[in-house]
Amino acid sequence: MGLFSKLIAKVKGGGSSASDWNELELALIESDLGAKNVAEIIELARSLEKSRDVESLESALTAALTKWLSPSNRDLAKHTERLTTVLVVGVNGTGKTTSSAKLTNFLKSNGNKITLAAADTFRAAATEQLQTWGDRLGVEVVTGPQNGDPASVSFDAATKAIAANSNYLIVDTAGRLHTKSDLMDELGKVRRVIEKLTPVDEVLLVVDATTGQNGINQAKIFTQSVNVTGLILTKMDGSARGGVALAIERETGIPIKFVGTGESANDFAPFDAPAYLSGLFEG
Repeated sequence: MGLFSKLIAKVKGGGSSASDWNELELALIESDLGAKNVAEIIELARSLEKSRDVESLESALTAALTKWLSPSNRDLAKHTERLTTVLVVGVNGTGKTTSSAKLTNFLKSNGNKITLAAADTFRAAATEQLQTWGDRLGVEVVTGPQNGDPASVSFDAATKAIAANSNYLIVDTAGRLHTKSDLMDELGKVRRVIEKLTPVDEVLLVVDATTGQNGINQAKIFTQSVNVTGLILTKMDGSARGGVALAIERETGIPIKFVGTGESANDFAPFDAPAYLSGLFEG
């Protein structure tokens, strides 16, 4: 059921009590829209309740929500004359390594040659996971020693990607807690080292959609420290609360570029903003 279907039903039915509106407001807050955003939506809906004008409400809500979404380009960068480099960043547990693999699969299925860099050297499982994905997808994975220098792995990967005439280099970076300042310093070093060879074109932040407001806080912190160009929103598979995409884009201004909806390599797609908005009203 769409996030706003109950709201539409309330307006259509008319005569809702104060407790009805309070219940609806709580449900919307629990969907991870955020209290301020919910208050705006409730105010708009209540102003149209007496008229029971559902079409006007849907039109007004769609217009308001469209403004909340980022106006930035959602297409992934691509340079035909040189290597395109993408850093995938985020805290551990968000699905960062899996998202790197899914992005690889998506780009490869569109005819691109990919090189992967396992630059999360502090977590052996991340390197092993990426190597497994690389074997499955038929993509070279550049690795380094456990607890080695992530920047060194990234430099080696960039060197090999250029030599192999790859279209994309995708770098799976370390993801220790976002409260650790050394992580941000490390990401900055990785970027600087890669840019000795080739520009970094995208920094994609992976956010777990089920973490709600905490995910928004992560996005803000990463944005302050590294130049995030887009978001990958994971676990958008029904367990996620539908309002987080709206809230995170309104709060940060960063466009969601991809969404992950399951465990398989194909459970990954570009974020379709109009389809997302339309789905919020489905009854």
